[in-house]
Amino acid sequence: MKKFLTQGRLAALIVVLVLVVDQVIKIWVKTTMHLHQNYHITDWFYIYFTENNGMAFGLEIFEKLFLTSFRIAMAGLITWYLAKLVRKAEKVKTGFIVCLSLILAGAIGNIIDCVFYGEIFTASTHSQIASMVPFGQGYGSVLEGKVVDMFYFPIIDTFWPEWMPVVGGEHFIFFSPIFNFADAAISCGMIALLLFYNRYLTSSGHTSLK
Repeated sequence: MKKFLTQGRLAALIVVLVLVVDQVIKIWVKTTMHLHQNYHITDWFYIYFTENNGMAFGLEIFEKLFLTSFRIAMAGLITWYLAKLVRKAEKVKTGFIVCLSLILAGAIGNIIDCVFYGEIFTASTHSQIASMVPFGQGYGSVLEGKVVDMFYFPIIDTFWPEWMPVVGGEHFIFFSPIFNFADAAISCGMIALLLFYNRYLTSSGHTSLK
């Protein structure tokens, strides 16, 4: 009997699961917390609601419309590449498919925020919790929605010793970025890809995929 969980079905399953988890978390945070409200889980883990216009981990480097368009283009390219891989008779490693699927799912998760959240949510502020509204009545237009972030891991929160030049006495936090589940999926996929499947990213590794 033909194998049920093919690489194509596995990729689709990973993308769907990541998207569902990512969006459930984001919608819960968006509709139950004020902007910058936080829940202290442990001294090194907080649920801290923030929004950003930029890239993963709250970075803001490019203009919003350019970044959203770039994300959509990259998601389309990865989708095309994944489809090409899973259709081939001579399959690549399943782990490679998993990595690409995680990256794709994370990219789509943040694209959903950028494309739709401005249209379907009211604005989150320090005094107002957002609510869902009919499409087109939200705080922004298509492609201008803000990405919802919530995971904050200040693993080390301390001050530099006074005797250190330049930074002495200043506040220091190790791993200060605030991120979401989609960012985590992208990061895990990228790290595993570089550690275990980098041969597929080289020109010699691609010869077997043509």
